[in-house]
Amino acid sequence: MAGRVTIQDIADALGLSRNTVSKAINNTGILAEATKEKILKKAIEMGYKQFSYATSLEDIGRQSSSFAEVSQNREIALFTTKFLADSHFSSTMLDNFQREISRMGYSLSMHRILNNELKEGKLPCSFDATRTSGIICYEVFDHAYSKMLCELEIPILFVDSPVIGLSEPLKADRLYMDNQSGIYSFIQEMIRRGKTRFGFVGEPLHCQSFWERYMAFRDAMFLLKQPYIEEYCMLKNKEGIENPGTQDYYEYLTGCISKLNELPEVLICANDFVAFDTMHVLRSLGYSIPEDVYICGFDDSPESRLVTPPLTTIHIHSQIMGFSAVYLLMSRIKNPSLNYRTMYTETSLIYRESTEG
Repeated sequence: MAGRVTIQDIADALGLSRNTVSKAINNTGILAEATKEKILKKAIEMGYKQFSYATSLEDIGRQSSSFAEVSQNREIALFTTKFLADSHFSSTMLDNFQREISRMGYSLSMHRILNNELKEGKLPCSFDATRTSGIICYEVFDHAYSKMLCELEIPILFVDSPVIGLSEPLKADRLYMDNQSGIYSFIQEMIRRGKTRFGFVGEPLHCQSFWERYMAFRDAMFLLKQPYIEEYCMLKNKEGIENPGTQDYYEYLTGCISKLNELPEVLICANDFVAFDTMHVLRSLGYSIPEDVYICGFDDSPESRLVTPPLTTIHIHSQIMGFSAVYLLMSRIKNPSLNYRTMYTETSLIYRESTEG
């Protein structure tokens, strides 16, 4: 099919609703296996972007078998600096990742990198390189440590990464969500509604995704001919503390907002949890949302639907991130000499009451 194949194209070809096709591709909701299989086959046949590496479901199975035959090592190591909470998109993504690699004969071992190990460049004590076929890194944003991992000469995938471009490139594949399109579309809509004062909240140098979201904000301001107002952008944290906590961040935001002569009309936050902190501080200062200021987050965490008011946010499709992680890492295990790749997966803008729907 010429052009970019969409979910609607697949739905039209099968005579199904767009919602049904979306459920099958993103593995959300309840759907009969036969229907799901029919949809996935059609998506592969039509060249839908998320399945462009496959020609059939059987082909995926054959690829899976060949991946598993590459090495006698059957362990994939997950490295992370954080506890993985169920509320974050990573939980669903890694569940899918583990399920798929288990079908290929691999197990997943999880290794949390402690602060002292991060500082000293030491591997977790639980990690055994002799059993490991590949490494997947999540929330590993220290460049020096990431570089050390790349030098192990074990196939490695970063799901998000330290900010790239500030240091030498990492010799690894990288997987990100689309951090730009939703922000640009959101700002366009806010301008259509008559908003002119925009701000950004979050630390751009925290990770590559935060950096891309901030730069999407900056680019949108420029391209849509809106003023970039520096005092509306809260890009740091409380100074003088090595690892600032939630209360420290509250104090930083309180100081920034209290100094403003006038609130921005719209605040775009680096993720949902930054948005929740911002909402908390605004309320403590006597402001109302969305009456005094609109708030937009990023991630579509479960809490974003439960907070008052429900949060406008950008949804990360965790299911396809899991599939993409499997493809990138397993193809690297199969062919270590491949050029390094960077992949982005689709995100979707969701309007809720924090921006008046």
